[in-house]
Amino acid sequence: MIERKNLSGIDLIRQMDMKQLAFTWSTMAVIKRVQVVVFLGTVLLPLCVQAQQRIESQIRIARLKYSGGGDWYNDPSAEVNLLKFIKENTTIDADPQYEFVDISSEKLFSYPILFMTGHGNIVFSDYEVQRLRSYLTNGGFLYADDDYGMDKAFRREMKKVFPDQNLVELPFRFGLYSCHFNFPNGVPKTHEHDTKPAQGFGLFNKGRLCVYYTFEANPSDGWVDPEVHGDPEPVRLEALRFGTNIVVWALSH
Repeated sequence: MIERKNLSGIDLIRQMDMKQLAFTWSTMAVIKRVQVVVFLGTVLLPLCVQAQQRIESQIRIARLKYSGGGDWYNDPSAEVNLLKFIKENTTIDADPQYEFVDISSEKLFSYPILFMTGHGNIVFSDYEVQRLRSYLTNGGFLYADDDYGMDKAFRREMKKVFPDQNLVELPFRFGLYSCHFNFPNGVPKTHEHDTKPAQGFGLFNKGRLCVYYTFEANPSDGWVDPEVHGDPEPVRLEALRFGTNIVVWALSH
């Protein structure tokens, strides 16, 4: 037995044999590891959980990936810039990140809003038709913007999703055009395609607008980085404000 009375820490260590010393150091190491685990569990883990919960609660828009050959992926900065604008000009907690989703993915139902655009063909399989219908009839919202050339294919494929409906043009008094910013003349015309008037169409489920489609307007081109299309700032601002209305309407109805 080591006599410890009136011994300094150094004297005590000198009187301890190597086994006792090794045991003491091992015990101290265990205590430190336990302290680290307790710290992680009581401090860092709750912070990580809170951060994850915040990310999951933020509003995201997913680019809809589709088959058929159309360029569903074009201008990926569009949604990012729109969500930044929304975050800065509304109380919506938007997450300005680019994400895309396949209709067959389980993640489909985690997005309140899907965005779809392109210049060419679109093809939905029977399974994708069923999945998209389920998404839309259970509270989901699809915004589609004809980037020039997808109109025929989009109308054909949406007829598969809602066979009993046709896309109907929304009147200028429809609430989407005034829910945040005011657009008394309906859809703003961001880009000229065929000198036709800009139009906004919808499909409804139990009275709720679940699909909104803009034709001959192309507002999403106004969301992209300025150098891509060279649109004047007033045109870009108008397009971003209109996109904000779409998101506000989708989240509140």
